[in-house]
Amino acid sequence: MSEPGSLRLERGAAGDRLVVAGDWTLDHLPRLLGAARALAPGDAGARAIDARGLGRLDTAGASLLLELGASPEGADGSWSEPQRALLAAVARAGETPPAHAAPTNGLADVLAHAGRAVATFVRDTLALLGFVGLILSALARTLPRPRRWRVTSLVFHIEQAGLDAVPIVALLSFSIGAVVAFLGATVLREFGATVFTVELLGISFLREFGVLLTAIMVAGRSGSAFTAQIGSMKAREEVDAIRTLGLSPIEVLALPRVLALLVAMPLLTFIAMMAGVFGGAIVGMLALDISPALFVSRFQATTVIDHFWVGMSKAPVFAFLIASIGCLEGFKVSGSAESVGAHTTSSVVQSIFTVILVDALAALFYLELDI
Repeated sequence: MSEPGSLRLERGAAGDRLVVAGDWTLDHLPRLLGAARALAPGDAGARAIDARGLGRLDTAGASLLLELGASPEGADGSWSEPQRALLAAVARAGETPPAHAAPTNGLADVLAHAGRAVATFVRDTLALLGFVGLILSALARTLPRPRRWRVTSLVFHIEQAGLDAVPIVALLSFSIGAVVAFLGATVLREFGATVFTVELLGISFLREFGVLLTAIMVAGRSGSAFTAQIGSMKAREEVDAIRTLGLSPIEVLALPRVLALLVAMPLLTFIAMMAGVFGGAIVGMLALDISPALFVSRFQATTVIDHFWVGMSKAPVFAFLIASIGCLEGFKVSGSAESVGAHTTSSVVQSIFTVILVDALAALFYLELDI
């Protein structure tokens, strides 16, 4: 005959004890939990347990008895052998096994980390090359069909990536030009050759600094914006909706941004070159006693046009790479805000790394061509 489980506290001269009786099974667990909660905080876990009246016992009842302070190794002898075995098994099941730290090898860990980094680099490079192919194929399909041109989107992104970036690019280039002129003149003054600061400014800004500073600014400003915009659309499943409508996300989202940056980047590069040279001219006039007329005449006489074209030739390449990386990282977003932030950061890092790497290769290439 099944008897519902019960729990009561008995106080005596020899000490208090918890008396359990009846069936402690899953069917009676709600009632037993209520009785256990009714005990005072000091009454559970600190008293002996009398289980001589205990009937049937299952894992649910054994778990509650263990919470009340029952021990299968109790000295009172009130547990039957099956009950003692069940309590011991439930107690072992609830124990957390000790964590054994895997043996580490410093050199192996370094090599494993390097291997993962190389594998990630190769995977990202192949993904970028594949994405570049998709952009070029979309461009080839779209150019012969003017009705598929997205002029409104193109103009909007030209304004966002180009026109809105003019103040920060011009200010940064002006400041760097002033610093380069001041530091260059400080060194050249020791040789009585401060006038050569004009050549230093012309070559450095027309050939390297103008396009490189612009590319870094665009990567941090526009490339990250492309990733965040497309990533947010990916998180809201708007990219899937574009595919559902039978449109290509590459053609709708990536192509206008790439073309906009191809238009805006050379213009920003030209502005950066002029701002940097102007900043150096201001420093020359105020601190080096180089008059504006002397600066302009020497600049025209000593700076060849090849330096200008070398710098401008890099601008479209950098623009295409920055826009491609920004859009690709946006399409990689998995759907959460954390993913958007991670891929935005990755976009900026990859863009700046790629720009510096390509700039170094271009410098070696033009050096071999003696330009």
